[in-house]
Amino acid sequence: MRIFRILNNNAVVVIDGPQEKIVMGPGIAFQKQRNDIVPKNKIEKIFVLHEASSEKFQQLLSTLPETHIELAENIISYAEGHLNGPLSDHIHIALTDHLSFALERIQQGIPIKNKLLNEIKMLYKKEFEIGLWAKDEIKKKLGIDIPEDEVAHIALHIHTAKMDAPSMSESLKQASILSDFVEQVESYIGDKIEESSINYQRLITHLRFALNRIQEGEQFDPIDQDMLELIKVKYKKAYEYSQKILDNLSKEYEIIFPYSEVAYIAIHIQRLLK
Repeated sequence: MRIFRILNNNAVVVIDGPQEKIVMGPGIAFQKQRNDIVPKNKIEKIFVLHEASSEKFQQLLSTLPETHIELAENIISYAEGHLNGPLSDHIHIALTDHLSFALERIQQGIPIKNKLLNEIKMLYKKEFEIGLWAKDEIKKKLGIDIPEDEVAHIALHIHTAKMDAPSMSESLKQASILSDFVEQVESYIGDKIEESSINYQRLITHLRFALNRIQEGEQFDPIDQDMLELIKVKYKKAYEYSQKILDNLSKEYEIIFPYSEVAYIAIHIQRLLK
């Protein structure tokens, strides 16, 4: 392979047959110029992207600080090893662009907030662990201490790049629903729910699986009628709370919860009321 275009010291564009490829490796373009042979011993990654994506990635590689690009690639490599599988090629564009912009904001003293922090920590535990590893790596390499809010952003990018994961918009929608849900439950019970508590985790896990089943169009098992009536009477207040909350979510996000979910959520709310 011969160099067609140099993007930075660690990335070049080559023409391999009918395809344009991006080849990366430390110092791969050092003291090189167009038409020079790419040193095979320095090749670490080769990308074949769609035309629009390739152009965007080339722009990033030629304009962003090389330290930011290297960090993003290190995070992606660690994530693929930690998750035991490849990530979508688009992560190289999305995470690199996001990370560089976030680091610039932090250096300028602009705060980074993520209102879905707690939900992302709960929903995507492995990805959040990768984000914490990235936090340590960024501190070590650049001396910049990113907040947990940014760790959550990184985790979400990693999650949506998994081959079987929903899109970023779907992941954000689910996290947003869970955030609104918890806020409404806290409002009704008049108290803050301890995020590390088993009841909080059960509540979030139950609703998450319910949302996944709704998204996939799966049928819900009907609840026993006697049990339903018992919950309505014994946990009257919790049942009313559950009904109002799920009605609010249905209107806000245009999703339909089966009546059995009202009862099951009521049981979780009852635990919190105690």
